Amino acid sequence: MTMKNKELTQEQREELVSTLKERFKKYMNRHEGFEWDHIQAKLEANPEKLWSLYEMERTEGEPDVVGYDGENDEYIFYDCSAESPKGRRSLCYDHAALEARKKHKPENSAMMMAMEMGIELLTEEQYRELQKLGSFDLKTSSWVQTPANIRKLGGAIFCDRRYDTVFMYHNGADSYYGARGFRGSLRV
Repeated sequence: MTMKNKELTQEQREELVSTLKERFKKYMNRHEGFEWDHIQAKLEANPEKLWSLYEMERTEGEPDVVGYDGENDEYIFYDCSAESPKGRRSLCYDHAALEARKKHKPENSAMMMAMEMGIELLTEEQYRELQKLGSFDLKTSSWVQTPANIRKLGGAIFCDRRYDTVFMYHNGADSYYGARGFRGSLRV
């Protein structure tokens, strides 16, 4: 995709920034001590990142600030929707798994869609960090970045929360389910 396709209209930018600001205020526990004005300035200085956040929002990920990397001066956004984002479900893990399917191929893969959106799948560690901020994926599950040794053998991992516990499971990378999607992260 070219940058031209990744530009938001002024109205889209304003609506997104307003949505992000309201979410920021509503969930202060996710980012105590942060100031919205600093975050908004970073967003306005990085239109390509704003486009990625727009895609996260459009696919119902409800992105929110969850951290700050002082060394790189970057705010960290995760998808914070209660369940795995609706617009990113029924996807196998990656392009190789998608190509390997002989029948009933899903429309896309989690890794490919994340790349197209300019975001990264959460790692298992990031997923567990997210779960400290609330209870997510009580009815759904989310693909997470899979270690190369597992992926090489045809598998992929996903996580969810059941019985007030975060679980990590495995599945064939080519599997896909209506209740499994993926959560992304973005640094701005």
